[in-house]
Amino acid sequence: MAYRRTTYSKFVIEGLRRQGSEHDPELAALLNEMQRAGKLIAAAVSRGALDASGALVTTSVQVPGAPPEKLDQVANQILIGATEWGGQLCGILSGAMDAPYAIPREYPRGRYLLVLDPMEGAGNLDVGLPVGTFFSVLRAPDGVTDALPEHFLQPGRRQVAAGYILFGPTGMMVITTGAGVHGFTLDREAGAYTLTHPNMRIADRCSDLAIDTAIEPHWEAPIRRYVAECTQADAGPRGEVYTMRWVDSLVAALHRILVRGGVCLIPRDTRAHGKGGHTHLLYEANPVAMLVEQAGGAASTGRQQILDVVPEDVHQLTPLMFGCTRDVQLLERYHAMHDGGETLVFDAPLFKTRTIFRTA
Repeated sequence: MAYRRTTYSKFVIEGLRRQGSEHDPELAALLNEMQRAGKLIAAAVSRGALDASGALVTTSVQVPGAPPEKLDQVANQILIGATEWGGQLCGILSGAMDAPYAIPREYPRGRYLLVLDPMEGAGNLDVGLPVGTFFSVLRAPDGVTDALPEHFLQPGRRQVAAGYILFGPTGMMVITTGAGVHGFTLDREAGAYTLTHPNMRIADRCSDLAIDTAIEPHWEAPIRRYVAECTQADAGPRGEVYTMRWVDSLVAALHRILVRGGVCLIPRDTRAHGKGGHTHLLYEANPVAMLVEQAGGAASTGRQQILDVVPEDVHQLTPLMFGCTRDVQLLERYHAMHDGGETLVFDAPLFKTRTIFRTA
């Protein structure tokens, strides 16, 4: 029966309790505030252009008398307003702000740092595609009460929790605290997220490939080889038929892979301005990588596991390849061969080797 389903709040509290003394009630309280924010953002997203100001809440970052903000700014305000006051945080890093947000003096400090992408894929809101909020929780260095940018520069392995809130045909929260990945669907009538996708796992083999082919001329050779092999279907070296999937929403791509499997590539761009990649390391790639690894998959830059990258800047960009472990490891092998000076010779009878759109 619906009323007997496990709620998000109960699951988080009991789950952290089972994980032992390493976790504490402060983390449970912070994660539960995230669900409150998720409900408010879901209400704002569902109204869309009807009323972009309806979900505005009073927070210390709202400008009195200012006109209604776009939904990505509304989401940012909601998330900060939901989490700044509880005494769990000493700083917030948001992709919607140039610098870390300082917790106001009237609120107590905690030992955690919160990293946010308030509305990933916001450009898709006007066409009705899924968008979402990414979040990541880190421990603050000992003795820190007011976080500075350098305090957020921690590799993803140090995350104590990560997740995303999905706003689409249904609202969902998907989280990990280091003990698997679990999904909760928003029951709008009950006003609660309830457990519907326990222990989400990524399939060992995949047949779905997500990549933006519009920038194919700027791919490196390892990516060209991999995609060429996939597009040869069962006649190629992979021996499988791959289906192309691409939507310009990272949270939607991640959710599809967690539910149905596959691999998503946002590779390095050979143009000078794109050398670092197109995905923000701290507030996008790191939570994606923690969720993917906890679900049995892999996440990589092509040359290094995402969670091992030591950030140098709070808005640092990175290449990102994630999903089925077998395919991500193959991509890493192709990159290692390329970097070692080995010529990646491959046969692509359908598209040749120059590009998937031009013939030689």
